[in-house]
Amino acid sequence: LGPEEKRRGTSLLYRDLGPTAALGSSPARDAAVACVQARSTGFMELVDAKIREPTGAHDGTGLMMQHKEVLQAVKMSQSILDGLRHPIVQAPMAGGVSTPALAAAVSRAGGLGFLAAGYKTVDEVERDLAAVRSLLPAGVPYGLNLFAPPGHGAGVAEINSYADRLREEAQERGVALGNPRWDDDWYSEKLDLLGEHPVPVVSLTFGCPTQSQVDRLRASGSAVWVTVTTVEEARAAQRVGADGLVVQGVEAGGHRGGFDDTHPGDIGLLALLQLVLAAAVNHDLPLIAAGGLTTGRSVAAVLAAGAAAAQLGTAFMLCPEAGTVPAHRDAIGRADALTALTRAFTGRTARGIINRFLQDHSDAPSAYPEVHHLTAPLRTTARTRGDIDGFHLWAGQTYSLAEPLPAADLVVRLGTEAREALEAAKRTVSGQGFPITGPA
Repeated sequence: LGPEEKRRGTSLLYRDLGPTAALGSSPARDAAVACVQARSTGFMELVDAKIREPTGAHDGTGLMMQHKEVLQAVKMSQSILDGLRHPIVQAPMAGGVSTPALAAAVSRAGGLGFLAAGYKTVDEVERDLAAVRSLLPAGVPYGLNLFAPPGHGAGVAEINSYADRLREEAQERGVALGNPRWDDDWYSEKLDLLGEHPVPVVSLTFGCPTQSQVDRLRASGSAVWVTVTTVEEARAAQRVGADGLVVQGVEAGGHRGGFDDTHPGDIGLLALLQLVLAAAVNHDLPLIAAGGLTTGRSVAAVLAAGAAAAQLGTAFMLCPEAGTVPAHRDAIGRADALTALTRAFTGRTARGIINRFLQDHSDAPSAYPEVHHLTAPLRTTARTRGDIDGFHLWAGQTYSLAEPLPAADLVVRLGTEAREALEAAKRTVSGQGFPITGPA
């Protein structure tokens, strides 16, 4: 097999058989050929011939070597992305929005669904993984996002002062403030879990993993993506061997995913894509574009700008499979307020719909996760009561374009609209898109 055939083919085999399928066995071989034939007869013939090839006599050595090569190729992010029917990645949204049902619906429709491990215990993550696997045919890819251990924010010394400013509001609501503690969100324990129960893609947010951590995840069969918001972060992620970069523009809803909250990236997505591409050490490294993407045309735009796929979050928040609470859904549906960046809720820069709490506490310190734990009881109470002015309403800048569609329908529509937009752009570039009028 040539490099291109191997890259494309292993992604198809991966999607339909899973990374542990033994290609040397007759059932796996038959299934592989059948799955590939459904998509590409030409490639099916190549796979069929290669699997039958009597390399290494008849002792299975040749087949095992081929199996090893396939597994190595499967770990490449590009193989997984190439196997998607639609270049759509559902952003992992911690705090309950991302659910196994949402991730499974996106992956079954031909995109890449994601679970969010943030704020969850190891047992809760394990249950989510079991749930999504039960909802997916064997081999259909999905991902899991981890919070990399955050550093200690520059505003930690201001925590007590911030707590004093919140205390009166807490008393009025009959709520005790939380304990402003630091923790690493069970990062090491979650890495251990993924060693025992590997997933096709692991993405990381809030920091850069070490090279040994990347190697460990990859050795388990996972592709490793790192979220970056600046060129410097992209370079750092490449140095540790990331298999893909989630390039997050400032338009994105929710937390800024970069490494340093003291200097969060504030670059728009299209500008950042160009800068990262220009600075790339490895030009084959796939870029997954995120930030303000809600329509098929926006997906087409980032694909044309060099991204391998588009990651959308807010666009999926109104899907019935999402765990978005009713008050948050209502705020997105009304679309009557702008968004802004704030540290008020968690101590880490994030984009949300402007509400009273955001406006009243614009002076919140950079201290994550301490502020997150401090305000958690206040936010939980407000969410339960449906008080949209008392908890975070994460949303991207184009949140008003989100629609309450089933996740599968949304994936298909986004993919279809993106292809149509790219075809229209192609006609325009070739001079066929519109008549040229005026003087020559």
